[in-house]
Amino acid sequence: MNTETVAQIGAHWWLWVLLASAIAYATKLLGYGVPARWLHHPRMARVAGSLTIALLAALTAMNTFASGQQLVLDARLAALVVAAIALTLRAPFLVVVVLGAGASAAVRWWM
Repeated sequence: MNTETVAQIGAHWWLWVLLASAIAYATKLLGYGVPARWLHHPRMARVAGSLTIALLAALTAMNTFASGQQLVLDARLAALVVAAIALTLRAPFLVVVVLGAGASAAVRWWM
């Protein structure tokens, strides 16, 4: 690739980044136009809470089972299971993190 082609590709990507930024900003501005009574409705509070939990669960599953384009079972699963058990037993957050890291390290050492 010559330097002129690389410069064209770089300019092309910046255009998309600027367009995505403008769309994100416009979406945020539209949020200010939503009537307050809609936001304070109990159903909206439940939906917002459920979406947050669903998003966090999806991100956790993605980071636990995905490796590039493949699904894998490795030490991250052990860490997640141990952390889930610790959370079920209402362990403090620092203990949950340490137990999860320890489980992951033990599985990596064993494998």
